[in-house]
Amino acid sequence: MFKDPGEYKKIYLACGYTDLRFGIDGLAQQVQCVFDLDPFDEGTLFFFTGRKKDRIKGLLWEGDGFLMLYKRLENGRFQWPKNSEEMAHLTPEQFQRLVSGLSVFSTIEKVHPKYVG
Repeated sequence: MFKDPGEYKKIYLACGYTDLRFGIDGLAQQVQCVFDLDPFDEGTLFFFTGRKKDRIKGLLWEGDGFLMLYKRLENGRFQWPKNSEEMAHLTPEQFQRLVSGLSVFSTIEKVHPKYVG
């Protein structure tokens, strides 16, 4: 079970897909080499998905070692950004939506109507 999102210092989502055959060392290397972030930043959670987008892996440094999290949806897929060269920062609300299998990023655009007078 995931912690309350407020307990994480930062939450990142690796956009695009990652080879989920990677273990802890491979994912930590992805964070460091591809996204130029520190995988040893305590309290920072990194999420990855594969091509099918029906499962995610999370990587978290707890100060004395890494914790790997894994979640697979039985039905449906995670809504995941496609740009493979970015790491997206998630808010606690987006994190809750992600682990619930909902879309992380809103597809509703804000409308600013012009005043007609």
